[in-house]
Amino acid sequence: MNIRGAHTAGLGCVLFLLASGLSAQVPAKASSQGQNPVPLEATSMTQPEMRSVSKTPANSFIIGNDDVLVVHVWKEPDVSRTLPVRSDGRISLPLVGEVQAAGQTPVQLEEEIAGKLQKYITDPQVTVIVQEINSEKFNILGQVAKPGAYSLTRETTVLDAIASAGGFRDFAKQKAIYILRQELGGGESRIPFNYKDVIKGKNAGQNIRLEPRDTVVVP
Repeated sequence: MNIRGAHTAGLGCVLFLLASGLSAQVPAKASSQGQNPVPLEATSMTQPEMRSVSKTPANSFIIGNDDVLVVHVWKEPDVSRTLPVRSDGRISLPLVGEVQAAGQTPVQLEEEIAGKLQKYITDPQVTVIVQEINSEKFNILGQVAKPGAYSLTRETTVLDAIASAGGFRDFAKQKAIYILRQELGGGESRIPFNYKDVIKGKNAGQNIRLEPRDTVVVP
């Protein structure tokens, strides 16, 4: 083989080795990109789980006495009203008359009002919005300046409740306060609250958020 032939053969070997190296690297790169592929089965299982977690019960609020409702009947301004729920739990609307609102959700009340309006309006579209929540209350009793029932219109802790009631009287037992809470099963639990500890930064978890019908007792 002459020098030209040897040079050509050597160049061909180099090109062959380069091509082989490139072809070997391509699958490696593809596999590195797909190190942890997500199977279709895993994706199809994950999506419904995400939807079910984010799904919350709609209109679970129960209307009570003193709540203020906006009752809107589409294209019927004479029937639409903003009105409070009376102490007997009822409201009164034109064409509808007396309706029991307390104890129902807004959706249930919408359906009842729409059913009564069908005698006078074709396909009535009713919307009920709770404008003010005044029915959810807590009680504070005992050695405070202003004992009584207070509305839970915002997040309220035990310290908030004491402040709303004007603070303690002179002989209040600030270390022996407790909260009475109604349980779902019909029982009652007693939750201790040591005011002296809480204001010093000790046992801050005692300063719980109050729930409707809780009673704070200051002996």
